[in-house]
Amino acid sequence: MAKQPQLSVVIPFLDEAESLPELYTWIVRVLDDALLSFELIFIDDGSTDNSWALVQELVAKDKRVHGIRFLRNYGKSQALHAGFLHCAGEVVCTMDADLQDSPEELPDLYHLIMDGDYDMISGWKKKRYDSVLFKNIPSKIFNWAARKVSDINLHDFNCGLKAYRFDVVKTIEVYGEMHRYIPVLAKQAGFNRIGEKIVQHQARKYGNSKFGPDRFVKGFLDLLTLWFLYRFGRRPMYFFGLIGSIMLLLGFGFSIYLGIDKIFVNPAGRLIAERPQFFVALTTMILGSQFFLAGFIGEIILRNRDHKMRYKIKETIGQNSNANM
Repeated sequence: MAKQPQLSVVIPFLDEAESLPELYTWIVRVLDDALLSFELIFIDDGSTDNSWALVQELVAKDKRVHGIRFLRNYGKSQALHAGFLHCAGEVVCTMDADLQDSPEELPDLYHLIMDGDYDMISGWKKKRYDSVLFKNIPSKIFNWAARKVSDINLHDFNCGLKAYRFDVVKTIEVYGEMHRYIPVLAKQAGFNRIGEKIVQHQARKYGNSKFGPDRFVKGFLDLLTLWFLYRFGRRPMYFFGLIGSIMLLLGFGFSIYLGIDKIFVNPAGRLIAERPQFFVALTTMILGSQFFLAGFIGEIILRNRDHKMRYKIKETIGQNSNANM
């Protein structure tokens, strides 16, 4: 078995043909100067330009480079998941391929993990070169909400530049659009030593951002999902079953009251079915039953769920004997 590299750099990309050669040269120069053994894993998330051809050229000339190509565009979370499955380094760093993340940060991130008491280091783009109205302000609001919900004191949850211990990336499962919340996933998995480092951020040199305004809506919805899963993901009956039981008891109790009122208090009055209170009680019982059943079905699904990720790899190139570790 080949010796485990000190550092794995996982780089998902989509249509970044202009950036890839410059990014590769920059990373190699920095890591060679730092005397770190490394591997570069490029994940092509369904590019339509000649990005994959460039990766093939890099793999042919440098055995430290590996490539994974998706059959189509699946999203950044799935790309990171595939990279995490194939990486083998003692420390795993992720970064974007658009040259906005600086490879100069990689040696420091490596040493913070290896020499410090951290499971994960998240980058903080304190000074950003993005649109203030469409990126900076929404990002601040988004990060504030993420801190409140997760109780993790980070300033930039969505920074692509992060570093992890090997065990972390082999334990967490990044799915859906959850790449924004990897620190939260790590904490939920038991890796509580999460730090932060101010990193350089640069203006985009080539092309345009691949993420539209809808990412903020999706981000907040994913945050609510993550909060719910954190609180009730292992026992959905605690949430749905509790609400359902309370509603059933209230509806049943109100029905009994209506029956007693009709029989003993006001027998000459309107029929129970003609009173609005009857329909309130009936609706409450029906909704309570549905909530209870939702919790019960959730418990069954939880015990039989399939964790397989939903993406299809078209091609993998480069030697990686530790891919299945």
